Amino acid sequence: MFLKIPISILLILTIAIASDPDPLQDFCIPNPKSFPDQLCKNSTAVTADDFVFSGAKSAGPFSGTGFATVAANSINFPGLNTLGMSLVRVDLKEGAINPPHVHPRAAEMVYVVEGKVYAGFVDSGNRVYAKVIEEGEVMVIPRGVVHFQMNVGKRRATVFGCFNSQNPGTQKMAAAIFGSGIKEELLEKAFGLSSKEIRRMKRMFDS
Repeated sequence: MFLKIPISILLILTIAIASDPDPLQDFCIPNPKSFPDQLCKNSTAVTADDFVFSGAKSAGPFSGTGFATVAANSINFPGLNTLGMSLVRVDLKEGAINPPHVHPRAAEMVYVVEGKVYAGFVDSGNRVYAKVIEEGEVMVIPRGVVHFQMNVGKRRATVFGCFNSQNPGTQKMAAAIFGSGIKEELLEKAFGLSSKEIRRMKRMFDS
């Protein structure tokens, strides 16, 4: 006898399964000797240093577009493992942007440490929610939506992004479309561009 389960319940179960699992212990510092199984260190071998990350004290290397990131995740910050969270520091030179992108597995809180940033996101109805946020202000970005930042101040801007997943994933829109190997014919029809224009975009974003 088959049990009839409402579609709404199935959707809820799917979402629950897709999220980071709840930890079964206080913490799990990966034991590097157990790679790739990622077994936990014995708690007697864990120290306070496992729960401290110093890499975000300064900016990372800047790209040619004036954009720099330093990520803190369970790989370089062992204390985050199994806790369902991660962090990124983003530095933007004057006029620089963090281009439209998505984090498919996490919502994000954007906190401005320094400067003025035009930040926002686009919902599934293509409505833009954006404004200039300044030092001390926070914006929340829902999970999986296209979002962006641009430094609109007269000096370097620094923001921290906090995620509710230890592996939020990042997919930049332009690179996903033009740098992923999608057939040129499809892109021409989708965007109304010529083959020459499509090839130019593919050269810009080819990974």
